[in-house]
Amino acid sequence: QVQLVESGGGLVQAGGSLRLSCAASGRTFSSNAVGWFRQAPGKEREFVATISRSGGSTYYAASVKGRFTISRVNAKNTVYLQMNSLKLEDTAVYYCAARAPTYSGISAYDNEYDYWGQGTQVTVSS
Repeated sequence: QVQLVESGGGLVQAGGSLRLSCAASGRTFSSNAVGWFRQAPGKEREFVATISRSGGSTYYAASVKGRFTISRVNAKNTVYLQMNSLKLEDTAVYYCAARAPTYSGISAYDNEYDYWGQGTQVTVSS
């Protein structure tokens, strides 16, 4: 079992930056591929970025590619999402999620993730 806690959300002006953190506890985090998802009010949850167990493979949604960077420090049991050049449409609750160790690959599909955090709010203002 893995428990995930997101932090780092907040209010930022358009064009600004935030770094989200996803801290894991309960077991060795290096066994899990991790993804970030977001959900804006009235919208479906959508994929943002994902990273492999080692950090060697990453994949981004087209809407954030080139602006967001996902990374991890397994020694700290933490995955990060660096968000630059934020836009109004990035406003959402951001969730981190981890795949069970059985699955070695990364995924953009939320139904392929087994553990979820409670989310952190990111609000981008004009």
